Amino acid sequence: MLVPTVESDGLGMQPEAILFQEAQAGCSHSLNRLMARHDRLVHAVVRRQVLGNLPFDEALQAGRIGLWRAILGFDPQRGLAFSTYAWPSIMRHVWRAVKVDTRQRAMPPCVAHLSAETPADPARLWEAQAVHQSLHALVERLPGRLHPLVVAHYGLDGTPPASYRALAPQFGVHHARVHQLHTAALVWLRHPAHSQDLRTWLGRHTRVDYDAAEALAQHHLRQRAGRHGH
Repeated sequence: MLVPTVESDGLGMQPEAILFQEAQAGCSHSLNRLMARHDRLVHAVVRRQVLGNLPFDEALQAGRIGLWRAILGFDPQRGLAFSTYAWPSIMRHVWRAVKVDTRQRAMPPCVAHLSAETPADPARLWEAQAVHQSLHALVERLPGRLHPLVVAHYGLDGTPPASYRALAPQFGVHHARVHQLHTAALVWLRHPAHSQDLRTWLGRHTRVDYDAAEALAQHHLRQRAGRHGH
């Protein structure tokens, strides 16, 4: 997806990588500078969104929350342009605001008033559903027998979850091997190369998240090599 570039805002020549580090460390001055510098990106996203009856100013406010989340989660060392990274976060928050506004307008006044007091946030419910769908789409991409194993183990097809011992005869292996295959599936699912969409929804694009996934993958490879005598 091509996104518009955002020019410098004239706030100084300090490298953005340093501003991101300072903002993520809690420096409000650096955070405000980045928010101001990339505010045009929020406008660009909002202009491309179908807002329904949501006022433009409210859409901008929702988009700025997405920009704020993106700034706190962005890792300049990953080599990805910030505008490309931030675009889905901004769009998601605007999208969520539109959904909430649409649902509230569709409610009778008394129900809309009560829903504002209930702990069940429609926006959070909608986002949870999106995460659920993204996770299922990721599981569908699991290679070979890892896909049916994960589906059966967690009961993703509506059947009761199955233990390793219950799955062993189905896959023709010892239950310990089922456990190994399950671990391999989890490593595959967590790898950033496969889980970009889900990580975007969950906000798991930090350096710590990527390092943890890479460490898990390397640990799994070392264990597998040891089992095969390499």
